[in-house]
Amino acid sequence: MKNYSLNIHGTLFDLSVPRVMGILNVTPDSFYAGSRKQTEDEIRLRCRQIVEEGASIIDIGAYSSRPDAAHITAEEEMERLHRGLRIVREECPDAIVSVDTFRADVAERCVGDYGVGIINDIAAGAMDERMFDTVARLQVPYIMMHMQGTPQTMQHAPHYDCLMREVFVYFAERIHRLHDMGVNDLILDPGFGFGKTLEHNYELMAHLEEFVRTFDLPLLVGISRKSMIYKLLGGTPADALNGTTVLNTIALMKGAHILRVHDVKAAVEAVRLVEAMRQSALSAPEPFTR
Repeated sequence: MKNYSLNIHGTLFDLSVPRVMGILNVTPDSFYAGSRKQTEDEIRLRCRQIVEEGASIIDIGAYSSRPDAAHITAEEEMERLHRGLRIVREECPDAIVSVDTFRADVAERCVGDYGVGIINDIAAGAMDERMFDTVARLQVPYIMMHMQGTPQTMQHAPHYDCLMREVFVYFAERIHRLHDMGVNDLILDPGFGFGKTLEHNYELMAHLEEFVRTFDLPLLVGISRKSMIYKLLGGTPADALNGTTVLNTIALMKGAHILRVHDVKAAVEAVRLVEAMRQSALSAPEPFTR
């Protein structure tokens, strides 16, 4: 696994061993009901749980991006984030925090007011043309995700002539623009479940290692409890932890650097087991042959 690091406010964040990002949704309508944290006590308990179970990053989001989610204003999004980030900073002052937003103004306020260290943009600049300029000015790591359409339209019959080629062109164009603007700390998210059919999602998973090989950038995978798991197996998001762990393990073996998850403990254990296998392979003598 290739070693990468991110510059977060002047401190290097090492990705030589995969990291876990714990999800903190301060929304009333995220797709997984167990992730919705509304009261102050719920938010405090959740951010403590994320850190205590071993996550390296708290990813806070206030705008639900589930299919057909209701659109909310920037003011409402920022109001939710203000309350959530205040609690996170009180409860876990040393935690690395990323903000899940596609709005440049929201991202800028979160970085400026609360020291947020990473911007996590589901639209890769497509839903706010000012986002790239904002990231370049703030000089914080930027996660850009592939999505076809918007959260309100993305699952209305998604179609690709060639999925992998179109996703790669999407990223290549944006990487080129951002590098020209002086942004080098980039993380790619293939966008499982965002404008993709079940078959598209598993095609992405099958070719996951090609993202790192092609772009030479860290890779984030977010498949936690998503419909690509529970629709295939039958059930609901609440039933999808086992499937999530299986796919997270495959993602790690294919080169993922960050796992974005609801269930931190299970993901941390998957990282430890895969890394133990990797280290054993590196230190083992030549394979036995007859």
